[in-house]
Amino acid sequence: MEEDCCATQLIYGDGEFNSSGLDRFVKEVKLAECGLSYAVVAIMGPQSSGKSTLLNHLFHTKFREMDAYSGRSQTTKGIWIAKCVGIEPCTIAMDLEGTDGRERGEDDTTFEKQTALFALAVSDIVLINMWCHDIGREQAANKPLLKTVFQVMMRLFSPRKTTLLFVIRDKTKTPFEYLEPVLREDIQKIWDGVPKPQAHKSTPFSDFFSVEVVALSSYEEKEEKFKEEVAQLRQRFFHSISPGGLAGDRRGVVPATGFSFSAQQIWKVIKENKDLNLPAHKVMVATVRCEEIANQKSNQLVYDEDWLALKEAVQTGPVQGFGIRLSSILGTYLSEYDMEAVYFDEGVRNSKRQLLESKALDFVYPAYTTMLGHLRSKALEDFKVRLEQSLNKGGEFASSVRTSSQSSMLEFDKGCADAAIQQADWDGSRVREKLKRDIDAHASSVRSAKLSELKINYEKQLSASLTGPVEALLETGGKDTWTSIRKLLNHETEVAVSEFSAAVAGFELDKDTSTKMNQNLRDYARNVVEKKAREEAGNIMIHMKDRFSTVFNYDSDSMPRVWTEKEDIRSITKDARSASLKLLSVMAAIRMESKPDNIEKLLFSSLMDGTVTVSSSQDRRVAASTYPLASSTWEEVSSKDTLITPVQCKSLWRQFKAETEYSVTQAISAQEAHKQSNNWWPPLWAIMAMIVLGFNEFILLITNPLYLMVLFVAFLISTALWVQMDIARVFQHGILSGILSIISRFLPTVMDLLRKLAEKSQGNPAPEAPKRPVSVASQSHRNETPLPNTISCSIPESTVSSNMSSSDGGVEYSSPPLRQRRPTNVQELEPS
Repeated sequence: MEEDCCATQLIYGDGEFNSSGLDRFVKEVKLAECGLSYAVVAIMGPQSSGKSTLLNHLFHTKFREMDAYSGRSQTTKGIWIAKCVGIEPCTIAMDLEGTDGRERGEDDTTFEKQTALFALAVSDIVLINMWCHDIGREQAANKPLLKTVFQVMMRLFSPRKTTLLFVIRDKTKTPFEYLEPVLREDIQKIWDGVPKPQAHKSTPFSDFFSVEVVALSSYEEKEEKFKEEVAQLRQRFFHSISPGGLAGDRRGVVPATGFSFSAQQIWKVIKENKDLNLPAHKVMVATVRCEEIANQKSNQLVYDEDWLALKEAVQTGPVQGFGIRLSSILGTYLSEYDMEAVYFDEGVRNSKRQLLESKALDFVYPAYTTMLGHLRSKALEDFKVRLEQSLNKGGEFASSVRTSSQSSMLEFDKGCADAAIQQADWDGSRVREKLKRDIDAHASSVRSAKLSELKINYEKQLSASLTGPVEALLETGGKDTWTSIRKLLNHETEVAVSEFSAAVAGFELDKDTSTKMNQNLRDYARNVVEKKAREEAGNIMIHMKDRFSTVFNYDSDSMPRVWTEKEDIRSITKDARSASLKLLSVMAAIRMESKPDNIEKLLFSSLMDGTVTVSSSQDRRVAASTYPLASSTWEEVSSKDTLITPVQCKSLWRQFKAETEYSVTQAISAQEAHKQSNNWWPPLWAIMAMIVLGFNEFILLITNPLYLMVLFVAFLISTALWVQMDIARVFQHGILSGILSIISRFLPTVMDLLRKLAEKSQGNPAPEAPKRPVSVASQSHRNETPLPNTISCSIPESTVSSNMSSSDGGVEYSSPPLRQRRPTNVQELEPS
């Protein structure tokens, strides 16, 4: 298929630029793919001089030609372009409107100059079509054309070097060797006669132009010869831009991708009648085109599938090979930019590339920071896991932190190296510093937690090892109580501090911190003792009453006291109160230092006045003796170590005496009851009186057997009634209550005895009624005496109960401890 030349009108006859047509032409001929490997050939000459015909034969284009049979008139209007068919590299032919045409008139040369300037600005080779017979003539038709070309050239400031190919049409018999020197001489004269700017006064012609001359036969007379010569000339346009070619020394070439824009801008400047600064124009074209290419690549990057996939992947976590993948994506678009902008001005190209690179890096930077964020989070989590595992294996804290931190930081650095982008020198030091701060913060948090845990454990250990023993020592209330407490405190504290110091050695704490923590542990131990002392001091009344009860109700062998006549209640009471007061003196103040004090001496001298019983006169004596206690502090004890003030001791002692007075009274009552229970026989004088006054009755009973029998029966019945009704126990509560109880129970008891006698006489003894459970004390007492009696007295709550039990022909009284606040149940024993 024959290649199409795609002839397109570039500039209309009225000077309007066909930008859409040019863009379409560039796409059809694929000019943008040529880079710098293309050439532009323009042809100028008088109207109807065969310019279009020459181009069509030379480049196989299809420009419109003049029909000679229709008359000589203007054929080409404005400027047309077409692709030269079969020429390598890509060559664009530009057919200009002819000069010196009658259609535009003699004075309208503006458009001629504009088109000539445009052709010189964009073309590498300019064909100047001229008649052979004009060579050597002063008024030849080509003289105005050459002047126009040279004049407009001065407006290009630093013009590109253009090859002027003079095509001598319709050559004659005059040898070509004679024609060419004459033509070159005419050209030099015209150049010398053209006014030039100051900068180009001495510039030689060769700096602007390369001149080539070729002669062709007449197309009308020698058509075959013309075509043969044109074919030879066509060969010179192959590789015309290569060194040694027609345009081998050209300069200031616009890349093919910027040809369309460059042509439009050049024509716009020419139309505005401004001087055309080709170097500035070149920079302007490069700027616009490079910016367009950069924007195009930037937009392509935004929607690149590989980039979108990488962006989505990095949102969920770290991506392996992130830097390589992103560098490859960026490198692809930067390389494409370099390929498309390689032929534009280097300075502009590089600046726009930097802008593209900067814009692309700004665009992908959030993904990079996200990647670093994932790396930081992962490194931090790995540090936490490594540290926990190391600590669980028993590693020392400081070394575990160092090892875990180094591993995590190394892992982060490797991740940063993997995420690094070749096109950017981004510094991840800020993220690294943040990771370091996070690691330090977590390590500090764990260290605080571990130290707090150790502290709590050793505090619990101290609390457990001190609370119970201190409580026991305080309850003992001995002379060496506080000495023992101090020894216990020092021993347990030193043990705990020693173990604690060994435990925190792995934390590598500074000396001040370690000393402070040890001191805090010592202070805690002291606080435990002080807190326990204050707690026990708050219960001092209970402890004093317990101590009183223990000493008062139990003997030295810890056996319950039986309040017989042998017991000295006054002495026992004094000892019990002395023991309680001793306990009060122990708990009156905290004695953590071994300084002596006179608290005990002062309390005994003020409160123990040698009195036991309570009376109004005694109260007056106590009030007088406790005057030294009318103070809120102890002389040798600081206020912070005071547990019970002297005034409080005085008040507590009064309360204590009031609450223990009942126990003393009950003991005295029990002792009196014991005395009475052991004296059932009448006095001796009464016995003697009964013997004297009842002698006659006694003789009568002895002499009369019947009376003796009645007396024996009466004795048996009385004995049975005595046992059945438990007369001894009934009268123990009082004579009146005993008589009333006997009267109410006498008849039922007699009836019961008669019923039993009747059953025995018939030979059917009634089954024994179940007996109530008997206490161990009562059972043992029954084994000792034939008529056991147990008398118990129930005392109301908050008092001391007294129990009476008969033994060895008498009744004994015992007082249980004060702690036993429940009434004692008395077991009644049935006769056996």
